[in-house]
Amino acid sequence: MKEIKILYLYPDMLELYGDYGNIQVLKYRIESRGYTATIDRYSIGDNAPNFNNYDIVFAGGGADIEQSILAEDLINYKDNIKEAISNGVFFLLICGAYQLFGRYYKDVDGNIIPGLEIFDYYTEANPDRKKRCIGNIVIDVNLNNFNTKVIGFENHGGQTFNVSNPFGTVILGNGNKFGDSEEGFFQNNIIATYLHGPLLSKNPLLADYIIKYCLDKKYNEDTSLSCLNDEFENICRNQLLDRFIQEEY
Repeated sequence: MKEIKILYLYPDMLELYGDYGNIQVLKYRIESRGYTATIDRYSIGDNAPNFNNYDIVFAGGGADIEQSILAEDLINYKDNIKEAISNGVFFLLICGAYQLFGRYYKDVDGNIIPGLEIFDYYTEANPDRKKRCIGNIVIDVNLNNFNTKVIGFENHGGQTFNVSNPFGTVILGNGNKFGDSEEGFFQNNIIATYLHGPLLSKNPLLADYIIKYCLDKKYNEDTSLSCLNDEFENICRNQLLDRFIQEEY
C-alpha cells in the first residue's frame, strides 16, 4: 500500500488556532483514498529525526517565547533540513514556523531570534504589542497553473519583509505585513504562511495539492487522486467567501 510519511514538529509548543487540524485533514484525505498516513512527532529531547525520511514536514504557530526556545533546538538540524528541501520533501510552515525558516525574527523588545537562514526573508515585530495583523484573510493562489482562493485567519504582530516569491495575492486581510498585497512564501515544495484556521480544513484543494505532490515524487508517477465528497466543505467555503468579500466591499 502506498504511504505518505509526515513529521509533525513540536506539537506540544507550536499549535495555535487549531494548527493540529492540518495534520488531521491530511490524514483523513490520504486514508480516504486507500493510502497509508504515517505520522511521527518530534519535540525537544526526542531522538533526532532525519528529515529526508519523510514526505511532509509540518510545523505550526507559536508565541515569541516558544520561538526563542525552539530556534535553539531547530538550528541543530539546519543542514539536514536544507538537504531535505533540496531533495523535494514538502514543508508546510504556519506563522511562527514560517518566520523561523527566514534570516531572523526580532521580537517586540528588540531581541533577535536567529532563523535557519534557509530563505532570505526576515521578520520584525511591531513595537506596539496591541497592533497586530488580525482577522479573516483571503488570498489568490496559483497551484500548478490552477488558480484558487485560499481562506484563513491571521493573527501576527510580526511583519515579514524581503519575500522573493509570495504564496498568494491578498484579496482581504493584511498578509506578510500591515496592508500588504502579498502573503506567505511559496516554492514548489514549500508553503510558508500566516494562515491559521486550520488552513487545510477550509481549503481541501490545497491539501490535495500537497498529497498529489508527495505521491508523484515518491512513486515517480502522475497521480490521479480519486474524488472525495467535499460538498459540505465547499458549501462552507462558499458561504465564508461570500461573507468575507461582502464585508470587504
